[in-house]
Amino acid sequence: MGLSTTDLPALNASLNALSAILLLKGYLHIRQGRIADHRRFMLGALASSAAFLVSYLTYHATVGSVPYPLHDWTRTLYFIILVPHIILAAIMGPFILVMVYHALRENFQKHRRLARWVWPVWMFVSATGVAVYLLLYQYALRSASA
Repeated sequence: MGLSTTDLPALNASLNALSAILLLKGYLHIRQGRIADHRRFMLGALASSAAFLVSYLTYHATVGSVPYPLHDWTRTLYFIILVPHIILAAIMGPFILVMVYHALRENFQKHRRLARWVWPVWMFVSATGVAVYLLLYQYALRSASA
């Protein structure tokens, strides 16, 4: 039994949530000086974010854009979350890859300098991805069809 296209938004939200959890765990481990654990969790966050990207692109290549159906106060909230999420998600990929590259090359000074601003943005993108899913697929689409 495989996934259908209609399953992909929930999978995407789950992968975003997993990325956020792994990013947080990785951050906590580096703060504790647990470098090997930090590396493992951050590579896990990279893998879950990459899996999200593949699933997201597959979904939207198949379905296209999904408009927000409600015209109440939640519409404004949705776009307040969605717009920075999309902009930051679109530009983060190269920065994440460069940050990981420096870590793998053990150039920790450059890695740390990038991580100071890449990590919070990556965390924001992961968390707001879950919020976008909840607002659009769990609240708005269910409310509009009720």
